[in-house]
Amino acid sequence: MIEVIPEVELSAQDETQIAEVIRECFPTDYAGRSFYQQRPHLRVVRREQVIIAQISVFYRSIRLGGVLVPIIGIGDVACLSDHRGQGIGSALMARALELGAQSQAEFALLFGKRTLYDRAGFVAQKNPYLCVDMTGAETNELAQRDANFLMVHPLKSRNWPEGGQVDFLGPLF
Repeated sequence: MIEVIPEVELSAQDETQIAEVIRECFPTDYAGRSFYQQRPHLRVVRREQVIIAQISVFYRSIRLGGVLVPIIGIGDVACLSDHRGQGIGSALMARALELGAQSQAEFALLFGKRTLYDRAGFVAQKNPYLCVDMTGAETNELAQRDANFLMVHPLKSRNWPEGGQVDFLGPLF
């Protein structure tokens, strides 16, 4: 069953289960947390007795060419290994994009390179970006980077401005 859980309603038990899914799926040390840098606004999860897969959804604004644009950021896409290949990730992504389309968000953004993202309609973009580096969940310096893994999915009619700098107005997701 797919559930949408606002972060403020996440139980301690659910958070522990999500942290376990994250730990299995990512080589990066999350230090036992269920999130990497910042808590998301909500989680889209699949539960079968326990949570077996999850996607973090962040609702925020970024600056595109001097204009503030509402977006959803997708992060921490994870599924326990013995449940992969069953369409769970695709179903969770479809639900996350549905939530984004129902909001004022004009785009869904994520960082990564997986067939799941291509199938969901994300397109790689090369925009350089500006963000606050929060490696290890600690505030570091302002970073300007090339977008090697930025992927964008339009949710409304606005076209993505190719090549222009993206200002994340804070950390990534």
